[in-house]
Amino acid sequence: MFYVPLYFEAIRSRPVLVFWVAALAQAVLWLLVPMLFYAAPPGELAQVLAIGHEFQFDSDVGPPLAFWLAEIAFRIAGLFGVYALAQVCIVTAYWCVFRLGSAIVGPPYAALAVLLMVGISPFTVPSPDFGPPILTMALWAIVLLSYWRAIAEGNRRAWYALGAAAALILVTSEAALILLGTLVVFTVMTVRGRAALDRIEPWIVAAVLVGFLFLHLLWLEGSADSLTPLLERLRIAATAGENTSAWLRLLVILAVAHAGLAILVLLAAGWPRGSGGPLPAMHRPAAEQWAKSFVVTLALVPALLSTIIAVVLGRTMPIGGVAPFVVLSPLVVILAAGESIALYHQRILGFAWAGLLVVPAVMVPATLVLLPWTLGTDLAVAKPAAAMGRFFAENFQKRTGRPLAVVTGEIGPATIVALGAPSRPSVYFDDDPARSPSVTPADIRAKGAVVVWLTSDTTPTPPADIKARFPDLIPEVPQTFERRVQGRLPLLRVGWGVIRPVDSSAAATPAR
Repeated sequence: MFYVPLYFEAIRSRPVLVFWVAALAQAVLWLLVPMLFYAAPPGELAQVLAIGHEFQFDSDVGPPLAFWLAEIAFRIAGLFGVYALAQVCIVTAYWCVFRLGSAIVGPPYAALAVLLMVGISPFTVPSPDFGPPILTMALWAIVLLSYWRAIAEGNRRAWYALGAAAALILVTSEAALILLGTLVVFTVMTVRGRAALDRIEPWIVAAVLVGFLFLHLLWLEGSADSLTPLLERLRIAATAGENTSAWLRLLVILAVAHAGLAILVLLAAGWPRGSGGPLPAMHRPAAEQWAKSFVVTLALVPALLSTIIAVVLGRTMPIGGVAPFVVLSPLVVILAAGESIALYHQRILGFAWAGLLVVPAVMVPATLVLLPWTLGTDLAVAKPAAAMGRFFAENFQKRTGRPLAVVTGEIGPATIVALGAPSRPSVYFDDDPARSPSVTPADIRAKGAVVVWLTSDTTPTPPADIKARFPDLIPEVPQTFERRVQGRLPLLRVGWGVIRPVDSSAAATPAR
């Protein structure tokens, strides 16, 4: 007599319910974790908000939509709004994968694909770090689902949904040409794709996208590295091994992102071998060849191209980040599994999936508590952003009689101070002013600024590069801040100084 776990029966009989339970459970979990345990934004989120704060149309950070949306969400609901926006993108991608999978392999198998997505790391721990990769992932999933509906199902209105999502990708990500270019080539290279071009809708969409493509190329021109020295370097024989190593390293990054998925697949396939047999197999009709080619091509080709271009440009991560290129990975696994899937280790498999969902979230507070006491590791999310922002804003106000309007210096602490300060000052990226074109040296002279840097001693002397860029800086005694969990770490010491506004001397009052 077979023991059939409840989750397996639910996958077969209620796949939509399984999808919503899995997707919403993960979204709620990764909404609560940063809100409850992060004292500062994770990853690059503070910089994303600093750039989006200016609503700048033209800078060297590339297409601006993700930065703008992050700032809008922050103004509406603070960091909760940004974290919620990130999880909306995750659930949107899950929904599109489920709908696409339902059309290709059937709802139960699509539910399995969504369950496998919990084993892909960009959808879990890094997901609160909203930015262009997270937004692009959701938009790319919408493009793929709309493309299927337009081509395979003949839904002519789906072309307009595809066009809208594609336009948004062009104003979101450096990887837009890789993603959309692959889709265009696939369309031209397949009989069904070429047949769809006989309709008027794809040409209307293409005509509209030309304008967005022009904007995209303008942003790439502002953010691209100089290609001439890079292409010259590629011709040197001595760099061939270095370039190959860099490419393999990027492929390893993409592979490691699937580590949890690989664990689930191995368990489901019966490894390690045990005495128990599989569950009764689930069967489905064979997917048509065009559908298989669609999924495999759009899963593999953009990922490979992004890593190759990243090597050419000297980047350390795939162009556009990892998240957009792993959306279709679960469907590739489901298609590779064939028309009949028998799940082994059913109880362990259920616990493994729950562990991949819950354990990373539990490890966050455990890490924040244990690492400061054991290894003495300083985590970025443990920095006291609110206390830092409040201190520097209040002291600038006392010294100048004005609210703090500009923060600069080392980018890490500067963006955290700007986020935590009540006046929400702008950040001047002094090492790369093109990233903050709305703030100029003239603005700093007129409005004043606080310059910050991390230091390990009490010497008020700023680093040489900061002193050279800001000769009018008046350094102060470094300020110390205590983390929520201090452990064996030294107090966080931030060096700082004030650049007074040119007309603030009369309004200044002594600081206490």
